[in-house]
Amino acid sequence: MTNIRFTLGSAQLTATLADSPTARDLADQLPLELTFADLHEVEKIAPLPRPLDLTDAPVGAAPGRGDIGYYAPLGNLVLYYAEVGYWEGIVPLGRFDGEVGAVESLPDDSRVRIERA
Repeated sequence: MTNIRFTLGSAQLTATLADSPTARDLADQLPLELTFADLHEVEKIAPLPRPLDLTDAPVGAAPGRGDIGYYAPLGNLVLYYAEVGYWEGIVPLGRFDGEVGAVESLPDDSRVRIERA
C-alpha cells in the first residue's frame, strides 16, 4: 500500500492507495497537479494525463464518502464526498485517512497537488 498526500489550497489530506495494478499505476504517475470540478454534488473529478492499468480491475464499484476511484471510461480520477451507488467503470483506488470536508468544499477549477506522502 502507498500513502499519498493531496494539497487543496491550504488544506492537506492523506490517503492510502490499495494494493492493485490500477492504484500502483496512479502512484507511478505522481507527483501530479490536476484541475478538479464537481460532478452531481457527490464527487470531484479530474482527467488524468494517461489511462491507468486495468489489469484485474473490477467491472464496477459502489464508492462511498472518502473513497478515491478511477472512472475508466473517461480516464478521470474521482474523489468521493458522498455515496454514489454502483456504477460500471469505477475502479477503487484507495481511501482518504480522515474527514473529506476539504474535498466537498473545493471550488470548481481548483488545482490539487497529489504526491507520495
